[in-house]
Amino acid sequence: MKPSAVGIVVALQAEAQALANAAALPGRVLELPGGGRLWLAGMGQAAAGQGARALADSGVQALASFGVAGALDDSLRSGVLLCPSHVVDEQGYLFACDPSWSERLCQRLTTAGVAVRYDQALASLGQTLSDGAAKRAAGQLYLCAAVDLESAAVAAVARERGLPFLALRAIVDEVDDRLPPALQGAIDPWGQARPLALVRALLRRPWLLLRLPGLARRMGKALKALRTAARAAPCLGAVVGQGQRPRVS
Repeated sequence: MKPSAVGIVVALQAEAQALANAAALPGRVLELPGGGRLWLAGMGQAAAGQGARALADSGVQALASFGVAGALDDSLRSGVLLCPSHVVDEQGYLFACDPSWSERLCQRLTTAGVAVRYDQALASLGQTLSDGAAKRAAGQLYLCAAVDLESAAVAAVARERGLPFLALRAIVDEVDDRLPPALQGAIDPWGQARPLALVRALLRRPWLLLRLPGLARRMGKALKALRTAARAAPCLGAVVGQGQRPRVS
């Protein structure tokens, strides 16, 4: 296979659909138009790290984490894009995003009229933060504006392999949005509903039904932002020719 410009790790099927016309299958490399490669990993650090290593082994020249995130900053609203300057993991280790690549991407998005925040950091933790108190505490502890579950693992592989790294995340839940654990348990690792688990959760807690429209609206805003970014900057704007590669910070 020819070397690709960028390997992109996503956790959710809906995130993959924002980038690819063809269906992405878990655990397999999907070639993207423009020379990129996509890996549908499923949620969590271990899955994201496995996907990043598989993409690196396939010959990509850069790694990116792409998808949704939760806000830790009150100023971030659903649908806002964040291209962080660095990612912080649960132990407090910092992983810098490649500055020249990030700058090119943000310029390209801005030129296309896509609003993006680029002056803040992203926390990448091992568990979902379900309420405002937990989110604010994490924001103060890690000095980050948003949180996800996968970016630190992708960044760690990029550092190990000497590859440029970038993250692009769209905000789903705002700081005071509550994510009921019962609903989280009704979702599989790729973001698809488990019908029987969802029915059981709603039968035990009928009031959760009132949360579903709001959750769907916020996810819709985030996915729209990701699709817009993918159209404005195919393969995250990091297409390079064979024998070239973006500068590593």
